Amino acid sequence: MKRTVRDPQQQRAKEKKQKIIQAAYELFSEVGYHGTNTAEIAKRAGVSTGIVYGYFNDKKDILTSALEIYIEKAFGPFFDALNELSANVKFCDFIPSVLDLAINSHKQHAKMHEALQSMNSDEQVNHQFLQIEEKITLQICQKFEQIGIPIEHCNEKVHLAMDIVQSFAHEFVFDNHDYINYVEMRKMVERILIDLFN
Repeated sequence: MKRTVRDPQQQRAKEKKQKIIQAAYELFSEVGYHGTNTAEIAKRAGVSTGIVYGYFNDKKDILTSALEIYIEKAFGPFFDALNELSANVKFCDFIPSVLDLAINSHKQHAKMHEALQSMNSDEQVNHQFLQIEEKITLQICQKFEQIGIPIEHCNEKVHLAMDIVQSFAHEFVFDNHDYINYVEMRKMVERILIDLFN
């Protein structure tokens, strides 16, 4: 049975909770979720373990809060690129840059990505990922509409494109099969995505 945890009201308490979340994010990113314990999170945050348990039920509870930092850091550059889009966008230029962003994000946040992958069957973590997928899909389609680029079945195409990009970035960064020519695979992915939107 879950304990009742405090929802901080005062600014100082809110800052303390945020320090715990930030410390957890850093540790999950450095040594992974399973390589981190609550005592280490408390030490990194400069608080007692009791304080941590005052704000969170368990380590998984901290992870779901740290997920927001991951989303901001991992997807922030993509949203920045999306905001730069204009009506004269060339998908043959935009799509390779999106692939670069996805690959760099997977490299920079590898440990956190692995931690989240290991929690993929967790209902709460999976729900948060579904929410970010929906947010990105709708924002991309909204942007296309704002800048006057009509995309038929936009939600479906964007969602499919996101799956392809994520799959390729994951394959490129983590799997590294000897029998795969990743230069050729990337060319194939780029052609598929360009054809999807042109």
